[in-house]
This record gives sequence, C-alpha cells and structure tokens, in this order.
Amino acid sequence: MFTIKRLIYYYYEKKLKREVLKKKVPLHVGIILDGNRRYAEAKGYSSISYGHKAGAGKIDEVILWCIEFKIKVVTIWGFSTDNFNRGKDEVVSLFDIIRAKLEYYINSDFINKNKIKVSIIGKKSLLPEELKSVIKRLEDKTRTYSNLHLYIALGYGGRQEICDAFSKFIADNLYKIINVSNITNGTVPGTFSLNNPSVDLSHLSELVTVDTISKYLYTSDAADPDLIIRTSGEVRLSGFLLWQSAYSEYYFCDAFWPEFRKIDFLRAIRSYQSRQIRLGK
Repeated sequence: MFTIKRLIYYYYEKKLKREVLKKKVPLHVGIILDGNRRYAEAKGYSSISYGHKAGAGKIDEVILWCIEFKIKVVTIWGFSTDNFNRGKDEVVSLFDIIRAKLEYYINSDFINKNKIKVSIIGKKSLLPEELKSVIKRLEDKTRTYSNLHLYIALGYGGRQEICDAFSKFIADNLYKIINVSNITNGTVPGTFSLNNPSVDLSHLSELVTVDTISKYLYTSDAADPDLIIRTSGEVRLSGFLLWQSAYSEYYFCDAFWPEFRKIDFLRAIRSYQSRQIRLGK
C-alpha cells in the first residue's frame, strides 16, 4: 500500500510540474513557516524544539525547489517580534537553532555552490549578539551572489518595518523638511516648530510618496512578492511584508511547515498561475 501511495505521488508530482512549467512562475515568493510547534505536538515529541529543528531542515529543500523553477527572490519568516513573548526556554532554543543554521550556511555547498545571497531583515538590534555576529559573516560571505536572493526575517514585524522605514526617511530628509518650511515662511533658523500654524508643510506630499518610502523598507532592493504562501492552515498574514504584499497573491496550505511537500509547493505555484493578476487595475 505504501509503495502504491509513493507511486501515485510520484506521477502526480510530475503532472503538476509539467503544468507549472507551461506558464510564468512568480519572481518573488514569500513564505510564512507556520506549524512547527503543532507538528511537534502531533508527533508526540517531548519538546517543541524538535518541531523547530524539523522546520529548519525543511528550508533548504524548499529553496532548491525555488531554484529549480528559477524563482529569483524568496523571503521566509523565521522569527517575529511577537515571538519574543513566548517562554524564555523556547526563545533561547529557537535562537540556538537559527544561529546554528546560519553558521552552517557560511561555508555550506548549499549556499556557496548555488550562489545564494542571504540577507537578514527585521529589528536586528533585538537579536542576541552572538547571532548578530553570525549574520554579519554570512551576509558578507554571500553579498556578491546573484542566483537567488534569500531574505530571512528575524525579529520581524510588518508594522515595525513601516515604522523603521519612516524613521529612516525622516532622518534622511529632516533638513529638507525644515529648510523648505523656513524659506517658505521666513522662519528664523532654530525656531522651527511643527506645531506652528504658520508653518506650511504642503511640500511634504512631494517628499512622502510610495516610491520614496519603499526605498527604506528592509527589502528595498527586491521586487514586491508575487505570491505569499502560509502553511499550517492559518488564513492570515499576521503582518508579514505588510507594505510589500499590497498586490500579492496568497496561498494557504494545511500542511505543517516541516511536512510541506513539493506537491504543496507546486499547487501554490499553479494556483498563482490560474489567477488574473490585476495589480489594482
């Protein structure tokens, strides 16, 4: 019976692959890796860390599928800002697993032979120092690779990303804001105040645009995601790539992340290909 199931799976996967190859694949795929803890519980493991380890092991397999189908950018969500609220033991264990995975990547054939550029996005200041050190080494090592760009979101929150983008924008453009207002209103330098009703800030609409703010996002050097996949049956984004996903297509899969199969991946791509991409038009 097991052999028959494997045979059916094999031919079904081949069929899906043929269908997918007939049409355009997404350029940028975002993946919310959900269900590691429930996977561990369903398997009866003594610790949920086994689920996180299994989830970390699944990443390479899925990235290889993306390379096979010439997907150029992949963003995966490994640890959210909300995850800091989990139990201390689980958070420490998660960071240990993440650090070991990224450290392995530095000299691995998987990353270096496949020429995968790795960038870590998120509130990196919140991450442990040892992890930040590994991140820097990995990013430096892969900076010039261009076969696939892998973004790994750690300490990431969609709202936080937008706040960070605006903070950086204001820091870079504060002189323009103040200087133009001073010139317009004859304000004496040093007395500028946003609360002053005589200050004309109408010029801000020319400075603050979708394009200018987008340049300050964590993924500013990548196109917005065409397709976002979430595993484990949850039907929500939870703030993942909140700004960038305005026109993304979504696919929600029931499988827990460690059990995500190639046919699940191919179904997601096929679903994306079957939709009429309007981009708001």
